[in-house]
Amino acid sequence: MNAPAASPWRRLGARLAAWDARWRGRLPMRVRAAAGGAAPFWERKSLAEMTRSEWESLCDGCGRCCVLKLEDAATGEVRPTSIACRLLDLRTCRCRHYRARHELVPECLPLTAVTLRSYRWLPTSCAYRRIHEGRGLAWWHPLVSGSRETVRQAGVSVHGRVVSEDAVHPDEPLQAHVVRWVDADERPAAP
Repeated sequence: MNAPAASPWRRLGARLAAWDARWRGRLPMRVRAAAGGAAPFWERKSLAEMTRSEWESLCDGCGRCCVLKLEDAATGEVRPTSIACRLLDLRTCRCRHYRARHELVPECLPLTAVTLRSYRWLPTSCAYRRIHEGRGLAWWHPLVSGSRETVRQAGVSVHGRVVSEDAVHPDEPLQAHVVRWVDADERPAAP
């Protein structure tokens, strides 16, 4: 008697299992979780429970929190500008002196799980804010997509949209640089 032919579905399953074993360590966390691994840390832990490296990896590098902001003294409304902190590298959208930023720029506010609650000015796209509000990470976040480029591709990065505060004349009024795109309710669709 002939043995029954192997189901093509079983063969495909075996190929996927072999592929998964080979590539598991190279895939973005979201894909690894879908492939049978544990849920990614941002879905399992609160912001306060995260390790320092987990916390730091939540920053998507958009640079939106690094733009100068104006606060209306009467209403408390915060308005972002198209002027970036002098420490922001406009090419990479990363702080050039991250470890010393608070000493070099005393106005740079520390972001922690506690202070986050009072920072209403954080953009709605901010991963820290999204996790705090229970919205999870967006498709373009590097931890989900596996690439830092998706932040730019989705139009979330300040790359090409801001100038350094060093390039603005000190007598020029900041009000002339107020923008609305920093906290636009963007919902870019996944490609």
